[in-house]
Amino acid sequence: MAHQVIGIGNAIMDVIASVTDDALERLGVRKGIMQLIDRERSDALTAAAGASGQGPRLVPGGSVANTLAGLGRLGLTTAFIGRVADDDLGRSYAQGMAADGTDFVNPPVPGGSLPTSRSIIHVTPDGERSMNTYLGISAELGPAEVDPSLFSGGTWLFLEGYLFDKDQGKAAFLKAAQACHAAGGQAGIALSDPFCVDRHRGDFRRLLSGPMDYVIGNEHEWQSLFQTEDLAEALQRASALCGTVICTRSGEDAILIRGTERAVVPVRRITPVDATGAGDQFAAGLIHGLVTGRPLAVAGRMGCIAAAEVIGHVGARPEADVMALFRAEGLD
Repeated sequence: MAHQVIGIGNAIMDVIASVTDDALERLGVRKGIMQLIDRERSDALTAAAGASGQGPRLVPGGSVANTLAGLGRLGLTTAFIGRVADDDLGRSYAQGMAADGTDFVNPPVPGGSLPTSRSIIHVTPDGERSMNTYLGISAELGPAEVDPSLFSGGTWLFLEGYLFDKDQGKAAFLKAAQACHAAGGQAGIALSDPFCVDRHRGDFRRLLSGPMDYVIGNEHEWQSLFQTEDLAEALQRASALCGTVICTRSGEDAILIRGTERAVVPVRRITPVDATGAGDQFAAGLIHGLVTGRPLAVAGRMGCIAAAEVIGHVGARPEADVMALFRAEGLD
């Protein structure tokens, strides 16, 4: 089966727990950020989530995996290149992705010393997410996991910046981008977070000027990338390097630039129930618009609608019919 969009990223099982601010403090979790943790800390937080009254929800996650799930529900055929262990979480992850309509192309890896990656996500009553992520086996993803034959007939590629923490991940990115372009497709990346940009500024700048056709980031990531507080300057420098530049701004208008085409897309403010997945589903709506040939402003509006839907409930994947929401605004 030909895939319209292929994603490559960390295959992380989300362990989602609703907690109070007091409980967050007792657990020693810093509110509102993503932290990388070791296996021992991961085991302790997972156990604490399991001991809570409601118990956690287990949902296959990871930034790109969430985006692919959103794209699948919008009717596109998708595949995910990721790495999980042949353990309970890994098998559950692969089955969950397939059930959500995404082809999980790499079978679980048997006999390894590292378990399947997981992220313990604590959601407080104000909707803020506090993520503690143990990367496990997903951090070992490399070029061997990328099969160029998966790309055909203009397949689009979407990557996540987090994988740049390992050289093998970088090599997998470049191999996938080359296969994508050879098949006539477009390759893009999400910058992931400002700390990720700080760690890999040189690599990301080189990606903008070479292998990437579109790049998604928020205002803080773009400012970090070009080391300036002036967002307009950062976006001008980005668009001089890359064909399509997208900037989200935490409840403010999104800015999209493609050559001489520029769109400023309004965001409707809503009170978030859970901010988890907002950027991932913005990417899903946006990429759906780009893949289906919509004008830049329409693709951006699709991204904003998809993001608004996901922050209206707990979890990083859509629950409503997002395509119906598009139709309601005349975007079908």
